[in-house]
Amino acid sequence: MDSDYGVELKGSVCRIKNCAVELFSMEEDLLIDDEEDSWDLVERDLRLKATFLYIDLSRVISSCESDERKKTLTGLANKFFYFMDELDNAVKDRSVALMQACYGDTAHALREVVAALVPSH
Repeated sequence: MDSDYGVELKGSVCRIKNCAVELFSMEEDLLIDDEEDSWDLVERDLRLKATFLYIDLSRVISSCESDERKKTLTGLANKFFYFMDELDNAVKDRSVALMQACYGDTAHALREVVAALVPSH
């Protein structure tokens, strides 16, 4: 692996971890009122984070040398993005109760992804 790619990969892992911290801290933001701007802000923020996570997780997964590790990370990432999609739908539907439930599932799945990254990076 050339050094530029190694630096790029470390940057991806760092962004994943930073984005995870930001998502974990969003729980209070999900107690939003009925202002349209608040809903729109949460929706845009979630989509932006999902985009960065998708790009960086794809890069990390594609760099895995072990097929077993690649399969594990792919499964965890797919689970996370499924829940992230559910959370996005709850925000679109403006359902606070559903959004909070989906957030819990999303946060749990993201913790699993981050924990799986720790051993190799």
